[in-house]
Amino acid sequence: MEKESSSRQGVQVIARAAAILRVLENQPDGLSLGAIAKALGLARSTVQRIVYALDEERFVIAASPTGRVRLGPGLVSLGSAAKADIDRVILPYMKQLSDEIEETVDLSVHDGSSMIFIDQIITEKQRLMAVSAVGQPFPIHSCANGKAVLAAMSDDEINKLLTYPLERSTNKTLIEENELQEDIKKIRKTGVAFDLEEHHQGLCAVGACISGPYGQNLALSIPVPSVRFYGNEDKLAKTLLKYCNIIEVALGKVS
Repeated sequence: MEKESSSRQGVQVIARAAAILRVLENQPDGLSLGAIAKALGLARSTVQRIVYALDEERFVIAASPTGRVRLGPGLVSLGSAAKADIDRVILPYMKQLSDEIEETVDLSVHDGSSMIFIDQIITEKQRLMAVSAVGQPFPIHSCANGKAVLAAMSDDEINKLLTYPLERSTNKTLIEENELQEDIKKIRKTGVAFDLEEHHQGLCAVGACISGPYGQNLALSIPVPSVRFYGNEDKLAKTLLKYCNIIEVALGKVS
């Protein structure tokens, strides 16, 4: 009985530590202990105890001149290790997918109201290609990978994230709440999202969300010039879903 109680307490501490890190995620100037406690509904003494433990591991910096707590450098090495782990698992399947469809394949991660491209396999089979720069952010609502991630979120999460009308990239961008919601309903049914020249005129894409091993919302997408996309979108979507399912199983084995 004591062992079970101790185990539950340990899980609770880990959950609270994770919650503190998430609260600090978008606070580059940091937060006071009181502000963290208020945001999480915890006692200040509880927050202080966990923050000091995180500070010892360099996951937060607590002894700042302003007295505020902010994220620490220890998270950088963990992030790098996580990305290396993801790359090791996903890249071989991205290569297989690219070879099978003879198109470029992108890997991206959700970051606020954007999707950041973190890796890609560029096809050598096509002369006319759609290639996004690694590290480049795309508005989450106007790209296939972003809409796939939105569909994996709850309606409340989406409403907190987006402010309407949304930014327009082309005359086909979905900028109103009702039209984006209708698209998201379709994506939730099929598992795939389409960018029909919504981000860039003449370029289309199909994307699907992948649950990362560390809680990230990742996405695979296939960007294709519109002249090759229309008429092939169903085949591309089916093949993409096949590989996303394989990748999620593989990621589950390393998490």
